[in-house]
Amino acid sequence: MTVTIFTRSKNMIWAVAPERAQQTGSILEQIGNTPLLDLSGLVGRSDVQLFAKAEWFNPGGSVKDRAALRIIEDAERSGQLTPGRTLLDATSGNTGIGYAMIGAAKGYTVHLVMPANVTRERKALARAYGAQIIESDPLEGSDGAIRLARSIVAAEPQRYFYPDQYNNESNWRAHFDTTGPEILHQTGGRVTHFVAGLGTTGTFTGVGRRLKQHNPAIQLVALQPSDEMQVIEGLKHLPTSLVPGIYDPGLPDRHLPVDAEDAWEMTRQLARKHGLFVGFSAGAAVTGALQIARELDHGVVVTVLPDGGAKYVSLGLFD
Repeated sequence: MTVTIFTRSKNMIWAVAPERAQQTGSILEQIGNTPLLDLSGLVGRSDVQLFAKAEWFNPGGSVKDRAALRIIEDAERSGQLTPGRTLLDATSGNTGIGYAMIGAAKGYTVHLVMPANVTRERKALARAYGAQIIESDPLEGSDGAIRLARSIVAAEPQRYFYPDQYNNESNWRAHFDTTGPEILHQTGGRVTHFVAGLGTTGTFTGVGRRLKQHNPAIQLVALQPSDEMQVIEGLKHLPTSLVPGIYDPGLPDRHLPVDAEDAWEMTRQLARKHGLFVGFSAGAAVTGALQIARELDHGVVVTVLPDGGAKYVSLGLFD
């Protein structure tokens, strides 16, 4: 049985498995067990706490390391991914970087279909791990990347393993088995509200199902851009997008729209006033979580900060 040790420093709660304190043999063993940051000072109410999972502590720099590892290892166990087959999937960046890192560690060739307008930092990181980038039409966004990936695989099905992260059950199960239990442990089971953005929907679905299993009264709040013209990296406006097959429309207790400008402004404030250099989906997450927290008289609100801000510097929004 694995016993988890909890340590606390100012504004941060860690969940550390004992073996993590010792030297380990693989970078992949460092995926998960990310700290929970205390952002309660932003709320301004003594009986309301706000916490956020700092997912850029994962070795690939984002929450998507969790899903990428589970997808790959489940595919190995099922025989879908074998030596000599190339992993190919559509991605806007973070899952692709996770695939590339894990592929490098395990010896797999990785091809990634990305919209041509994703930031150069994300392309550079994936290439640094040896992945090949195939660019899709920038005007079609992540949906265009999905369609192109499917056409490539259909032309040579024996060559590729196509994980299809948007429809892969391993995506949400990674969070059901890791992120959700970590949140419960780190809050002592006191979480009352979980707020997260919808992209592949894996994080929201997996964590949400795990929290509801623990306590059906926990409120699940789903964030997405307020309309199709609001571009927030990593999030989908589901009414006008290809809806991921893993998404459970009956799971959210509430949908909360977020404007891109509000997310961008929060992202800048988190860096300049609080020392948290995060990505724009993280800014959106804090924007939504703060709105929920300020509506409460008491409660424990938890959100997820999917990645750090270094991948977005070239956009110029931090200037």
